[in-house]
Amino acid sequence: MAEDRQPTAEVDPWVGDARLPEFFGSAWPAISQFHDLLRDEGVLRGLVGPREVPRLWERHLLNSAAVVPFLPEHGRIVDMGSGAGLPGVVVAAMRPEAEVVLLEPMERRVDWLREVVATLGLGNVVVTRGRAEELHGAWEASAVTARAVAPLDRLYEWALPLLGTGGLLVALKGARAQEEVAAAARTGARLGAGAVRVLSAGTLEGAEQTTVVVVVRESVRTPRTGRRGDR
Repeated sequence: MAEDRQPTAEVDPWVGDARLPEFFGSAWPAISQFHDLLRDEGVLRGLVGPREVPRLWERHLLNSAAVVPFLPEHGRIVDMGSGAGLPGVVVAAMRPEAEVVLLEPMERRVDWLREVVATLGLGNVVVTRGRAEELHGAWEASAVTARAVAPLDRLYEWALPLLGTGGLLVALKGARAQEEVAAAARTGARLGAGAVRVLSAGTLEGAEQTTVVVVVRESVRTPRTGRRGDR
């Protein structure tokens, strides 16, 4: 008679990797605890899919950490559509001298973010419920991050007006990043985007490379006011 066999749960191969604490440095306690919160509550609260739990380190936490070298150490960093806190919570832990705004429109996700920030003791974080376009003209950020939020042309519309001259949009993208850059060129030019770089960013050996699009807001343009006699 055949024995009944229970399916073996998939295990995250990065759990226990001795390189993780060294890579994250002083941010490690917060990042490790954030991982545990996502593992224990992420699926129940609809923040990550069940299949993502064994992939939290590589696909989510290390992936988020890949943007950090492109962000300023000081100033205001807005994580647009923060969701579960990726990459915003990771950025806040790794950029403790910056003010990190977790901007999220959904109330249940805002509640989660506030709980996470309090549990991790991240004193440099502001959790705000709202959409980027509602804050145009009210805030000026040094950088805006976005992960799995929207195509680049829509990100330009939402994110660039939050940036001052020289501010950075740093977006995590997939394999079609170059196509998105080309498709968004006219929108970017209208909103003052300058140089655009599509970069492959790494973290630890063995982890998948992350595609990062870095856009500089070269100029802040205001709508032209028509005058009598203008043509």
